[in-house]
Amino acid sequence: MLKVTCGIDWAEKHHDIALVDENGTLVAKARITESVEGLQTLLAMLADVGDSSGCLIPVAIETPRGLLVAALRATGRPVYPINPMAVARYRERYSASGKKSDHADAVVLANILRTDMHVHRPLPADTELARTIAVLARACQDATWRRTRAGNELRSLLREYYPAMLEAAANRSGNLATPLTRALLELAPTPAAAATLSKARIAARLRRAGRSRNIDEVAAELHAILRRPQLRQDPLVEHAMGVQALRLLATLTTECASIEHLAAAVETAFQQHPDYEIITSFPGIAAQAGARLLGEIGDDRARFADARSLKAFAGAAPVTRASGRSLVVSQRRIKNDRLAAVGFTWGLSALNLSPGARAHYDRRRITGDGHAAAFRHLFNRFLGCLHHCLKTRERYRETTAFPTPAEAPAAT
Repeated sequence: MLKVTCGIDWAEKHHDIALVDENGTLVAKARITESVEGLQTLLAMLADVGDSSGCLIPVAIETPRGLLVAALRATGRPVYPINPMAVARYRERYSASGKKSDHADAVVLANILRTDMHVHRPLPADTELARTIAVLARACQDATWRRTRAGNELRSLLREYYPAMLEAAANRSGNLATPLTRALLELAPTPAAAATLSKARIAARLRRAGRSRNIDEVAAELHAILRRPQLRQDPLVEHAMGVQALRLLATLTTECASIEHLAAAVETAFQQHPDYEIITSFPGIAAQAGARLLGEIGDDRARFADARSLKAFAGAAPVTRASGRSLVVSQRRIKNDRLAAVGFTWGLSALNLSPGARAHYDRRRITGDGHAAAFRHLFNRFLGCLHHCLKTRERYRETTAFPTPAEAPAAT
């Protein structure tokens, strides 16, 4: 039986299909839509060239997500997501003229599997629960990033016309996303509006925002800050900036609410997963960080052959570039950015919770590492421990992760 590989050039409105045999000869092609009929057409094409439950034809596609990918995964066949940058390089291998078409790209994808399947990774066989956690954790992380962006935009705007509001926020927590600061800005979006506020109105708004202690003292403090003389924009300009600030505030409030709802959904799903107890046994990993961690690495234990592969995927392991007498070891830039972001917050929390992590970080700083490099090295160490614990189904043990060095023998 001929060995056949399938390439799918994905697009928004249609997908081009190409099937090539072991000699690189095109044996079938088609254009389908992302529909039940399109999937049936694709499966019929595969069956015509020998696809069966015992010998499933592998598929290469430029995206790891979507309805078509989900349907192909449901059939149990290996699906290989190929980076579009890699496809562009392979395209030059088959055509030096620079020509490009959807059908030609589908053929290139099929040939990638025909010649280099062993150097590409199929989609991991994660469980449905793990994929659910990944969706929710990524949505929560995206909402957090949008909240940060909205808060930064609002802070930049307030600096231009309303520094008193920034001072009021700094006196409480410094965070514009807190309910108290958002409530105060909604009540007085401009210095002109702040000049008309009374202590009683500020106190009432604080109660509505959830404040329950020292309300009168806090209201008096905020009243004094907002009524303090300051530089002002022209009245019409100030009013326009106030309108803009309220719109940014609405975005910020929406993202804050999204984070609360998504965080609750993430935690509920993560607690049902068998890896929950192992992951949260690590210092500095609570439910949210643990869910993001699991969402990115998945629960297919065959995905990473060893701890080194996991470290490279997370960007914690350095990359070496050697040529002749030149040898450069540098930070890995190509990585899973979501997983790397978890590593940063993980390191910050672990420094205060794990004596071994603190000692390891301090030791790296003493040897000359900068703050970021020492954090990456600590993240690297934790990932090695995590890979071992998930493989052996053991919980984290501080003495095993960071053993105390034996005392040196006394000099004679």
